[in-house]
Amino acid sequence: MEKDQRIVIVGAGTFGLGTALRLKEEGYKSVTILDRSVPPVPDGSSNDISRIIRFDYGDPIYAEIAKEAFDLWKTPDYKEAFHQAPCMWVCQDGTPEQPVQPRAHEYSEKTKRVLTEMGQEWVPVNSVEEAKQHFPKLTGRLATTGFDGFYNTSAGWADAGLACARLMSRCASAGVSFITGPNGHVEEFEKHQDGSIKSVRTKSGRVEGDHFIISTGAWTASLIPSWNSMLAAGQVVGYLRLTPEEVTELRDVPIYFNFSTGFFAFPPHEPTGYLKVACHGFGYTRSDTSVTSAPPSSALAPRGFEKVGICWYNDTPTGDFIFDYHPEHNNLFIATGGSGHGFKFLPVIGKYIVGSWQRKLSGELLSKWKFPTQFRERFQGEVFTGDGSRGGPERRELTAHEIDTFGAALKAASSRHSKI
Repeated sequence: MEKDQRIVIVGAGTFGLGTALRLKEEGYKSVTILDRSVPPVPDGSSNDISRIIRFDYGDPIYAEIAKEAFDLWKTPDYKEAFHQAPCMWVCQDGTPEQPVQPRAHEYSEKTKRVLTEMGQEWVPVNSVEEAKQHFPKLTGRLATTGFDGFYNTSAGWADAGLACARLMSRCASAGVSFITGPNGHVEEFEKHQDGSIKSVRTKSGRVEGDHFIISTGAWTASLIPSWNSMLAAGQVVGYLRLTPEEVTELRDVPIYFNFSTGFFAFPPHEPTGYLKVACHGFGYTRSDTSVTSAPPSSALAPRGFEKVGICWYNDTPTGDFIFDYHPEHNNLFIATGGSGHGFKFLPVIGKYIVGSWQRKLSGELLSKWKFPTQFRERFQGEVFTGDGSRGGPERRELTAHEIDTFGAALKAASSRHSKI
């Protein structure tokens, strides 16, 4: 592709920023990012105090690429936001009161097998007692019957907001242009007669380009015909305020992740004093197409969560990314489908998105990340089964009361930010 053609990227999250930086590194002269907000985008899934960084995958392709990213997280460009810590993975049997993901044990075994084939070390944890011997600060039941686990010390977490802020600065220094606010809030596309994209129309204008890359996460299906290839699903997140003494006391706990229930927790985030817990499950949907991310609320109890929120995944049927041209628009490239596991790839994601855009990756990767048109006429409930790593209850629709509650909280948060 000609290096002087105009490339317009919609979305300033992990995928969009990573793509823009890679394009500039490869010599593309005109790269512009559009978004409603200056990154780190306040309501984007790439902005939070913590994201898990690991290469424990049941899929060898993602494991290898995540290991490539993990090694880069420890380098000067990324290490400011990275905190290495052990990550313990647990699965368990369910009960009538608490059904769990039946594929959890299978996924755990696949993950251990992949790590072994990669020559990477992992430590088996065969009981709750063993878990507490390895990590004495862990308390509580940890799991019900059928406990099985392992941990990997080559893991950690990243301050997502800080990482994206630094990546945005690198993009700006490399010459990426940013259009934000109403001028960057994309509402629709203008097309040529042959179906190719001519420009994007924003709330207060339009931006022309030669190539368009859409990296808008959970908002993607509201902008393009998605053909049942993606689904915005919300995951619950909670933040517990710790005292300085508790932060010090719990500093060395591992990241804890339960494949069966979807529950996971981080070590304390020292700058804020928060202990964050969340769910990597099948999530919640809402019948309208607008989504919000991480709206805070008031404390639930005197010693409960200080704030709670919903983090919106853009799920795909198999949990694979979508890095491909849209079947109906030959200059519209889709980079989405993070499926709740995309952030950790931040140091390398641009390399793989641009490689897909240029059609220079292996046939195996191009096929894996192809726009999935085969689900167009199928019911979503039978389509979005994921990769086996999700746990907890089945996906369900948010109630009207829940939508109103989170909507009110988001408006309150926006009002507070506008006064700062």
